Amino acid sequence: MQTRAGEDLKKRITDGLVDAGLTYASAAAFTTPRRLTLALGGLLAESPTTVEQRKGPRADAPEKAIEGFLRGAGLSREDLEERDTPKGPVLFAKITRQGRPAADIVAEVLEKTIREFPWPKSMRWGSGSLRWVRPLHSILCILCDEAGASVVPLDVDGIVSGDTTTGHRFMAPAPFPVTSFDDYTDKLKQASVVLDPAERADTIWNDATNQAFANGLEVVEDKGLLAEVAGLVEWPVVLMGRIADDFLDLPPEVLQTSMKEHQKFFSVRNPKTGRIERFITVANRETADNGATILAGYEKVLAARLADAKFFWENDLRVANGDMSVWLDALKNVTFHNKLGTQAELVDRMASLSRELAPLVGADPDAAEEAARLAKADLSSEMVYEFPELQGLMGRYYIEASGRTAEIAAAAEEHYAPLGPSDAVPTAPVSVAVSLAEKIDKLTGFWAIDEKPTGSKDPFALRRAALGIIRIVLENDLSLRLADVFTQSSGAMSAAGVSGEADMSDIVSFIHDRLKVYLRDQGVRHDVIDACIAMDCSDDLALLVKRARALSDVLGTDDGENLIQAFKRANNILTQAEEADGVEYSYGADVKFAETDEERALFDALDAAEAAIAPAMQTGDFPAAMTAMAALRAPVDAFFTAVQVNADNATVRRNRLNLLSRITRICRSVADLTRIEG
Repeated sequence: MQTRAGEDLKKRITDGLVDAGLTYASAAAFTTPRRLTLALGGLLAESPTTVEQRKGPRADAPEKAIEGFLRGAGLSREDLEERDTPKGPVLFAKITRQGRPAADIVAEVLEKTIREFPWPKSMRWGSGSLRWVRPLHSILCILCDEAGASVVPLDVDGIVSGDTTTGHRFMAPAPFPVTSFDDYTDKLKQASVVLDPAERADTIWNDATNQAFANGLEVVEDKGLLAEVAGLVEWPVVLMGRIADDFLDLPPEVLQTSMKEHQKFFSVRNPKTGRIERFITVANRETADNGATILAGYEKVLAARLADAKFFWENDLRVANGDMSVWLDALKNVTFHNKLGTQAELVDRMASLSRELAPLVGADPDAAEEAARLAKADLSSEMVYEFPELQGLMGRYYIEASGRTAEIAAAAEEHYAPLGPSDAVPTAPVSVAVSLAEKIDKLTGFWAIDEKPTGSKDPFALRRAALGIIRIVLENDLSLRLADVFTQSSGAMSAAGVSGEADMSDIVSFIHDRLKVYLRDQGVRHDVIDACIAMDCSDDLALLVKRARALSDVLGTDDGENLIQAFKRANNILTQAEEADGVEYSYGADVKFAETDEERALFDALDAAEAAIAPAMQTGDFPAAMTAMAALRAPVDAFFTAVQVNADNATVRRNRLNLLSRITRICRSVADLTRIEG
């Protein structure tokens, strides 16, 4: 809320000033838990006087039209000027707007901003009508120039602007005057307030890492928590506390999550053992005992929190070491989606599909099926109930504790991945099978019940699932026909009693759209991808992307770029001739009808290209196929330079059109070049 508020204050004030004709050189917003600040530099002393020439109605227009124009311009009939135009005499108004002092404009814009500020949550207090995130205590608003500082007069619900502020709520609460922004920041710092949130964050991180280093430890980096804590304090005082020995054997992720979510503590790790042994907290004030009392209180509260976590951990381990089927049975009472069944039914579908996918990704089918059956068991655990963000990770711990193999345990954690564009994808075959099964089932199911993403709305994260499939397939170089696996998934949906049927081609098209976005960020043009999607086997993403990259590389060369132009020329001439003649020129050209050396050279070049392209396409050697296609550039150019396709001799003309057909056919065997733009 602080960051957004700073941005909103800056935008609303600067937009309002510019609309009023008052320009500025710089603007910067700053926030603390108790203050919202905007500093403007280079503000004009007053807005300039402006003159506007406004064209009105004809001089002989109805009186009501003229009166309306006068009201809009704020003038009388005598103020208008009549000018001759080709359409007759027309009235013109000269509107002069006098400049206004900066103080008047700032007061007007600031009051409007305060009254209409877009807080996501706000409150009223007392008898006033003002709504603010918390009761507003004071407004400091001054204009500074060489002569000094002057207060901008402003009154908002009885809160009168001035040139004073206060420091830290406890350490320096007395008010003090300020004369400039530099004076403001300096005096605030003397009064134990660091105005800049970035400076507070740097102080926290530097002090935390220095204290940890002095004890042979390291702070677990968490940029989100750092920004949050920097927004909670005005005068950061970093303290390092101890975690009781009883809790040191808890999984480090449990300690981190518990301390972060409940206490806003940073975790401090022993780099030699990987254990979380200490915590960092940030107080908002200095104390006579250097934070000893604060730390004692925090350690006591933390011990109570971690006692709960330890209880959950030990209780869950007893189940994992006994019979995890208890958790699996519990999933029968957890709804996945009211039209797609329970979590237990989802697990059954995932297990079946994982077994089918296993041979395609190099995994053992039995291991893949077992991993899928256990992947979501931890959703029934007490730890995940308390900390939902640990789902998957806790599953890995519990499955390992139950004596299963590491690869089956890892699948519980990794089958959710990737959760974001920078998240790593699973690479272990069993994890790959389970992760793909989960995402394929999700897309198939929501397509079957017609809950597809619309516009910016994607409540079930189906775009993320599609991107996950793309990244897993590409980064593991998997040869996978999506149409086949989605058909298998659809069959499992039908067998489970899910009403509706997913459109396989529509799902593949959706994935292709996600693929275009993914490859565009890597420099591959969308028309290049379209040219490859139009070919057979385009649901094999690894094959499709190899073809697209090879085509993109060729189009980046002079030969490739010029060949596209030659191909389009050949295709246009051929299309026009076929439409005019009402026949299809695809019966094969004969070299014996060639009349020029350029024609004969083109026949030879096409023979050589075809001989190279066909086997390269069979083996998936797209760079070789694209290179052979690009080699046609010179002979095709020479042909068009030397030869008139529409010759007077009908036999020669027909032969040359058949030759053009062969050019387009050979090129289109590599990619649909008609889809290339430019």
